[in-house]
Amino acid sequence: MRRAVLISVALGLAALGWALSAPAPVSASAAPWPVFTDVTEKAGIHFTHSIGDHELSNIVEGTGAGACVFDYDNDGFLDIYFVNGRWTKGVSDNRGRDLIGQLRNALYHNNGDGTFTDVTEKAGVAGGDHYGFSCSTADIDGDGYQDLYVLNYGQNQFFHNNGNGTFTDITEKTGLGDASWSLSAPWLDYNGDGKLDVFVANYLEYDDGKFRSFYAAAGYPGPLSYNGQQNHLFRNNGDSTFTDVTKETGLVNPNGRAMSAVAVDLNNDGFPDIYVANDSMESYYYENTGQGAFVEKGAVTGLAFSENGQGVSHMGPSIGDVDRDGRFDILIPDMNYGSLLMNRGKFFEDTISRSGLAVICAQSAGWAGLLTDFDNDGYLDAFVSLGDAHHEYAQNQIITRNDGKGRFADMADVSGDYFKTKYVGRGALYFDFDNDGDVDILTINLDSPAHLLRNDGGNKLNHWLTVDLRLANGKTPAIGARVTATTGQLKQIEEYVGVRGYLAQNDIRAHFGLGQAVKVDQIEIRWPNGKLQQLRDVPADQILKVVQGG
Repeated sequence: MRRAVLISVALGLAALGWALSAPAPVSASAAPWPVFTDVTEKAGIHFTHSIGDHELSNIVEGTGAGACVFDYDNDGFLDIYFVNGRWTKGVSDNRGRDLIGQLRNALYHNNGDGTFTDVTEKAGVAGGDHYGFSCSTADIDGDGYQDLYVLNYGQNQFFHNNGNGTFTDITEKTGLGDASWSLSAPWLDYNGDGKLDVFVANYLEYDDGKFRSFYAAAGYPGPLSYNGQQNHLFRNNGDSTFTDVTKETGLVNPNGRAMSAVAVDLNNDGFPDIYVANDSMESYYYENTGQGAFVEKGAVTGLAFSENGQGVSHMGPSIGDVDRDGRFDILIPDMNYGSLLMNRGKFFEDTISRSGLAVICAQSAGWAGLLTDFDNDGYLDAFVSLGDAHHEYAQNQIITRNDGKGRFADMADVSGDYFKTKYVGRGALYFDFDNDGDVDILTINLDSPAHLLRNDGGNKLNHWLTVDLRLANGKTPAIGARVTATTGQLKQIEEYVGVRGYLAQNDIRAHFGLGQAVKVDQIEIRWPNGKLQQLRDVPADQILKVVQGG
């Protein structure tokens, strides 16, 4: 009898311990939440992504595409550049040859009134016959206008912004025409010389469909059926030319299969590090030594694998301070649950299960992860695009709210019709396209139309502040700068990093949700050159433009 009582007590204590450690469910109705209205048609956006073929049949076509947002004409509103597939020899089926000459990339000018105009032909950025995947922007020559880097299957393209609404292809001059299969290109000043360099993340060596030893139901072979490719770091020489410094900076890793990368100061030492999300293998974390080189520390910091140590199909890493402890964390969707890598200082801890995101994502195929504050309560929420990897099987997309305690609630049912319809998700990004203080979403789904989702309600009950940092010329975004916003006991950090997530460049401006606060007590800016600037008692509900030295 005594043994039975002891067993009962032990089981009761075990159950109590589990209950204390397990995350409590987060209520979706605990606080007001915005609705995301599909305004694509109303906005005048008519872009449809194409795989360059009529039937999905290989890994090139299945990788999808993304987009980037940037203010190419400096009118204060973010414009959109979409990249598209093409019929390509060795990739596309002969039955798709009717698509030759029918597909292009597209630049949409933001008119500032909620509508966009297709200005691709005038701007000269249609992209020719290159099969496009991603893009990023930077002012490489300091003339105050954002230049455009387009990443392709095959040679990349670099377009110089002429400042008059047109671009000129200067790929050959720059030396940035990497002929690998490139998927991501974050910009950073790795050596502190004041010039923006670029890290090009490359995927794998596709064999034109020669490898056929795969399970037929899978549709086509996966990434481990092909050799990986070397990533490259290109140093800006200051004359619109770049030099490949991959070897001398310690970045040689020829067997990687990079899906996306992010360049951000992860260890808070003032130097930009590089995190590379690899497909079906360990990911890489290159820590900047501060002396013009990097050291790979993925395994020792917990950034190489998933929660339980197995290899993962990491897609697009999105960074943000999820728990508001002053350190950047990383959300990475993959083919199963994904990873939420919480920065503990010397190492990262994967809390995807405890956060509730594992259950919400289930075993769906995740691609783009977004971390931003949709309801302006001061804590970063999460969006994840889902879609089958090898077939055009649609899935519901995910949007969640952060409760401020490390847990996320599924908000799809109350977020609008878009989240009640299934799509084959791929690239996605966030930006405040109408400058009203709440963050909107742009999705690029595989072989189908893009969707612009306007945030309706994120600015009604809570306050906000967007900080727009420019270098001394008053025009060039201060890539690499860090902003810390303190309101009462809540301290938020953001870094001027546009390339984050999957195949996308987001709104680079630092956006802060303030909850009920009507002002920010202190804004601290760490400019790219390391100099600090402080502003006090900054009123909420504005886009605050700050010029370095001004």
